[in-house]
Amino acid sequence: MARSFPATAARTRIGRPPCGRAGPQDTARQPNGDRFVTGRSPNSLWNVGFREHAAPVRRILGIALAIVLIGGVAAAVIAGRGGQGSDGTATKTVRGVIGSEKSEFFTDPEVVKALADKGFTVQTETSGSWAMDRLPLKEYDFAFPGSSEPARRILAKAAPKGAQPARPFYSPLVVVTRSAAAKVLADNGLAQLKGAHTGRLRMGAYLKAAAEDRTWQQLKGSAGHPELTGTVFVKTTDPNTSNSGALWLSATSFVANGTKTVADEAAIAANAPLMRKLYAVQGALAQSTDEPFRDFISGAGDPLILVYESQIAALLLQQQDPGDLVVLYPDTTVNSDHTLVPFNDDARALGDLLANDKRLRQLAVRHGFRPQGARAEFAAATAQHTGYLARELSGIRQVSAPTLPVLQALARRATGTN
Repeated sequence: MARSFPATAARTRIGRPPCGRAGPQDTARQPNGDRFVTGRSPNSLWNVGFREHAAPVRRILGIALAIVLIGGVAAAVIAGRGGQGSDGTATKTVRGVIGSEKSEFFTDPEVVKALADKGFTVQTETSGSWAMDRLPLKEYDFAFPGSSEPARRILAKAAPKGAQPARPFYSPLVVVTRSAAAKVLADNGLAQLKGAHTGRLRMGAYLKAAAEDRTWQQLKGSAGHPELTGTVFVKTTDPNTSNSGALWLSATSFVANGTKTVADEAAIAANAPLMRKLYAVQGALAQSTDEPFRDFISGAGDPLILVYESQIAALLLQQQDPGDLVVLYPDTTVNSDHTLVPFNDDARALGDLLANDKRLRQLAVRHGFRPQGARAEFAAATAQHTGYLARELSGIRQVSAPTLPVLQALARRATGTN
């Protein structure tokens, strides 16, 4: 399955051939150091017998120019076939499809440079993680969905035998809200606050409120907040295509199913009505968390928004003002293990770099991701922001997503797209 890409040949600058037929004494230098031909005296020694020597001179110059050109082409081919150049220029180009939550990471100029220093140019296109297996994957060198379950499907469908996925980093799901809404939720038993800007969303209590069609107006303490109106719900993405939406459906269905992963048609049928309520109330479903999060930060949008912790961490690490934002970690969740599935050796090497290169791990943290196997890196980088971010995820129940066929069937029922 390995693909080859045309190497970017280094351009070799060929010196200009001698102008006219001037000899040494017939040249002068311009202020910039370039030579130019001066007028030649008819009595110059360089004119004597010129006609007799013209043909041999032209042959010699032609041979010399051919040697220079051949040398330049050879140098370009060697540069194109080699690994990393001495100046850190990328010599391997790999093309992949990624979840949109990683788009800013791959377009970050420092990430581009760090990859180029290791010999890579990475070209990416975005797609919903749970829709990637429907793409013409033979056109790519790797797929990089936001969790392990779609990665397993992609691995079985498109990867060569023996391919090993890389899981360089992960990010928990969180629900963001404002301080007024967070306090109302806490006062009504739907959340537990741990300071002014962080806490836990109690998933069982939230699902009970959803099953009862509870409105904000029915919650005590909401009267002084006119922005809190209508049914209480968490704004999510489409679970049919989007990773965050699918993981939220996995977590909520686990809790609704008596803290057991939905595994068969009977469990799908039993839990579909409540799951349908969670999505029907939202109206149009976004395809990624980017747009709802931007709306929320700008002061628009719904009171409760599902996003990745990485989006909050990146906002804080970039020294942007979060205002009165509150981050609620669901007490039951499915982590987003970003999993790179390689289709050839170059993509496998890219996965290894993302997982193990110190500089790339640092840049992943700067974009809010938690590197696998190294809690200290994320904790150190976010030490000034523990008022918003959890240093540890202890006390949060981590559950498994249903198999892809089961989750897809549940998503269709939940969104009314049967």
